[in-house]
Amino acid sequence: MNTEKIILGIDPGTTIMGYGLIKVVNKDMKFIQLNELNLKKYDDHYLKLKHIFERTVELIDTYNPDEIAIEAPFFGKNVQSMLKLGRAQGVAMAAGLSRQVPITEYSPKKIKMSITGNGNASKEQVAKMLQNVLQLKELPKNLDSTDGLAAAVCHFYNRNNTNSKKNYTGWASFVKQNENRVKK
Repeated sequence: MNTEKIILGIDPGTTIMGYGLIKVVNKDMKFIQLNELNLKKYDDHYLKLKHIFERTVELIDTYNPDEIAIEAPFFGKNVQSMLKLGRAQGVAMAAGLSRQVPITEYSPKKIKMSITGNGNASKEQVAKMLQNVLQLKELPKNLDSTDGLAAAVCHFYNRNNTNSKKNYTGWASFVKQNENRVKK
């Protein structure tokens, strides 16, 4: 039996949102695309969020992914940056949920560990490993797109491991898994 699945990986950001797509045929992974949404030219944070939502919906409508893997915000010292990054992630997740695409969230360390075997790997190490595994001819100058691709590949490697990830198949499952975040 031939099973095919498309996975969209997203590295959310309010300056650059990286994304990558892979196709899984049985147990083989094939590269489709990687790119980035450059948001540097927009001053208005809400306009950036609008573009993240629209581009994510456009990717979903174009490639019809079966699943989305998204990088979770890491906890930094700058609260404002965390808030903005969380909003970017939430908007990308909302786009997926609006199209009923299941979403799985991975920590940056989990993604790096899945790709390189080292949870503290650099962006360059992750990109080089992806280049090798997916036989990419060249890498982009900006590595945000490879971070998005890494989320998709991480999801492929962890598809049978349900312990280390959060899955959302719709708003109801999101609310159920995040009851402490919902005001009643």
